[in-house]
Amino acid sequence: MDKSNGQKSAAEYLYPPIEPFDRGMFAVGDDHRIYVEQCGNPNGVPVVVLHGGPGGGCSPMMRRFFDPKHYRIVLFDQRGCGKSRPHASVENNTTWDLVRDIEHIREKLGIEQWAVFGGSWGATLSLIYAITHPDRATHLILRGVFLMTEAELKWFYGGGAGQFWPDLWADLVNLLPEDERDDVIGAYHRRLFSGDYLKEVKFARAWAGWENALASIRSVGGGGSAPADYARAFARLENHYFVNQGFLPKDGYIIDNTHKINDIQTFIVQGRYDMICPPHSAYALAAKLDKSDLRLIPLAGHAMSEVGITAELVAITNRLRSV
Repeated sequence: MDKSNGQKSAAEYLYPPIEPFDRGMFAVGDDHRIYVEQCGNPNGVPVVVLHGGPGGGCSPMMRRFFDPKHYRIVLFDQRGCGKSRPHASVENNTTWDLVRDIEHIREKLGIEQWAVFGGSWGATLSLIYAITHPDRATHLILRGVFLMTEAELKWFYGGGAGQFWPDLWADLVNLLPEDERDDVIGAYHRRLFSGDYLKEVKFARAWAGWENALASIRSVGGGGSAPADYARAFARLENHYFVNQGFLPKDGYIIDNTHKINDIQTFIVQGRYDMICPPHSAYALAAKLDKSDLRLIPLAGHAMSEVGITAELVAITNRLRSV
């Protein structure tokens, strides 16, 4: 952001870069090994960070939302992405596998309870983990809420967001034959899992480019071309989860189970103009939780790097230092 008008950039709200004090690969069964790192204070208040996607992987920036003198920050790459192996694999890769992995990490690190911090798909996974293990989550800190519902998937892959970005929507769907464009998720699934690596990369880059281009309110439409291996893992994993409706037992599963997390203080930070995960889901979630605190950020989209979203997330983690 241009600071000549006195406004801060997102980076100025973040804590300085920090390096992990511990990192390694955890075997979690099913031939999967996941990358786990810890940063900050080894004796601090534990917080686990759940990245988006599915398939996005964690990044050094995610460490910087927390005061490293106060927090013990745990990050990991979910199955199939980032440094976890096997890369881009969807075998034994479901929401419930990830929930078990979170518990495996908690137990292996000797943590009794922790705060749970997640955005987008990370918010979905945070909610499902807390519903499954409500006694383990001290707080939920969520950004860009996604509830894994059919309505949300139809919004983003059925032409809703395309009403605002018709040029980029055309780029996504014009790669498909006309008779397949009424089911973009299914059509891309057949190509992302074709067994032809070059074809998979081509369609993976288109899939990732559509999402990346809409993440920021300041976007001018260029999502860039992601590296082949990253795009392939991101697109395959995300598509795999979406084809299977997140492996949830029913549409609306999260909202129907909010009574199980009603006693957990939940902070929700939501961009007012989020094109990927519109504010309706965040608003509906907050309305179901007695201990929710919804912050709708004006002039902000989906990305955690949006200035207002970054500032609010850091303010929340700082506020919780005194709890």
